Amino acid sequence: MHISDLAAKAGVTVKAVRYYESQGLLRPGRKANGYRTYTEHDVVVVREIKALLSLGLTAEQTYPFIECLRAGNDRADVCPASLTAYRTRIAEVDQRIAELSDLRVRLTDLLADAESWRQRRSGLTTTGDER
Repeated sequence: MHISDLAAKAGVTVKAVRYYESQGLLRPGRKANGYRTYTEHDVVVVREIKALLSLGLTAEQTYPFIECLRAGNDRADVCPASLTAYRTRIAEVDQRIAELSDLRVRLTDLLADAESWRQRRSGLTTTGDER
């Protein structure tokens, strides 16, 4: 099948397919005239890449999953390296959650301080104690 057919079946753009190929994630066959040719297995691979990227994995982090599929597995996430990649991504998400939680606490403290200052200042203005 042609690149445009693969892209349509997998739900991605032709540009995305070319990017996946440039990253070594996709290895199309070649016709005698040099044109790329893709198989139904390539559709599965591209769909898997798309799904993994939607989970925040980088193209590089998808390699273990793609290799798992290339090894003949029905699922990309049943190989030990794929499980390790999941664990790594979960740890990254946990770290980001901790960072965002800390940021939320700091912002909440700043908001409370600003509101308190404003209320104190407003109270001073109404009593004439501002000076």
